[in-house]
Amino acid sequence: MAKRADASAGTPATVALTRAGIVFTALGYDHDPRAAAYGFEAAEKLGLDPDRVFKTLLASVDGALAVGIVPVAMQLDLKALAAALGGKRAEMADPAVAERKTGYVVGGISPIGQKTALPTVLDESAILHETIYVSGGRRGLDLELAPDDLLAVTAGRYAPIARTR
Repeated sequence: MAKRADASAGTPATVALTRAGIVFTALGYDHDPRAAAYGFEAAEKLGLDPDRVFKTLLASVDGALAVGIVPVAMQLDLKALAAALGGKRAEMADPAVAERKTGYVVGGISPIGQKTALPTVLDESAILHETIYVSGGRRGLDLELAPDDLLAVTAGRYAPIARTR
């Protein structure tokens, strides 16, 4: 695995991974602005198993923002996310708030290198894979890395937070 597969992939996420000495691969693709589901688009265009492509979602847990990372084919279970963080109630964050707090645009929000460090929970299904894919910080860029490395760089934790659609 190369640390930088694409020199133009410099984003706060790739910078944070490089600084942390974490091995990752940057995979770029031509993003279609008409794509309805960014994660599925990444899986399709990169020829990846959707179970290994994870989406980054922001939620408000008892009034405080948190990050939930789940496979693109699944949904974030808000009650499970709240429970994983010791909270009672969660709701999806407003997209404008998510962009402002992370420094990324919706569809390109990476769990890594966000402007504001937020509590992060990765669905436990990630344990089943040697590597997973997450957004690299812009639409059309995914990063492949080990799930444990993702948790190390985000100070996150595993929990069962995904549910079927």
